[in-house]
Amino acid sequence: MKRIIFVFVAILLSIGAIAAQGKQAVISAKETTFDFGTIKEGDGKVSHTFVIDNTGDGPLVLTRVIASCGCTTPEWTKEPVAPGKSGDVKITYNPAGRPGAFVKTISIYSNGKKGSYILTIKGKVVCD
Repeated sequence: MKRIIFVFVAILLSIGAIAAQGKQAVISAKETTFDFGTIKEGDGKVSHTFVIDNTGDGPLVLTRVIASCGCTTPEWTKEPVAPGKSGDVKITYNPAGRPGAFVKTISIYSNGKKGSYILTIKGKVVCD
């Protein structure tokens, strides 16, 4: 009798584990690079919002968003993104004291990809 109960419980746990593994979030974006073009240093900070899509069948959770430099500030959707829905990652770049061309990367860590998903901003800062 104990064997039958043990086998039954093992089968239920296996089915639950298999079902849970089938629901995976997948992070994607139609646009992964944004070019600000030429911006004036005196005009101040510039921002762009990337739209992040969940193309999987489980909820997407953005756990960390890290910019490659302190001149770039990310803001992102904190609540889980449902399958088929979208969230935002807003990137703000501060050109003060940084004349010349720039390329900055933003790493998104989530349950939708092993490692990070990379976004890029670029442009050129000119003095007034």
